[in-house]
Amino acid sequence: MQYMALIYTEEGKGPKPGTPEFGAFMKGYMDANEVYKRDGVLIAGDGLKGIDTATSVRIRGGKTETMDGPFAETKERLGGYYLFECEDLDAAIKYAAMIPTVAFGTIEVRPVMMPEDYGK
Repeated sequence: MQYMALIYTEEGKGPKPGTPEFGAFMKGYMDANEVYKRDGVLIAGDGLKGIDTATSVRIRGGKTETMDGPFAETKERLGGYYLFECEDLDAAIKYAAMIPTVAFGTIEVRPVMMPEDYGK
């Protein structure tokens, strides 16, 4: 089953770029990526650019509307994701716990709805 691990953090939390702590933080990501690859669970994963680059899109009354920024105002912001192929939720949680941001942010793990799940 596929699981999406969404990486959330408050702006300004965690190590700052250019510091030794940031280097160790990024090494944690590289180490986790190696485990994911070795274990064959990694489908995809990337960081996202800052919320100042976000555009929200919706259609109202047949008209496409766009808004700068994320859809919802929250303290924690979506900063990246991983998509895992895991046997079960417990395995997905194990891999999500390896994401370095978990130490100061939140990792939301959700099963991906596959085409065969629609209508259930």
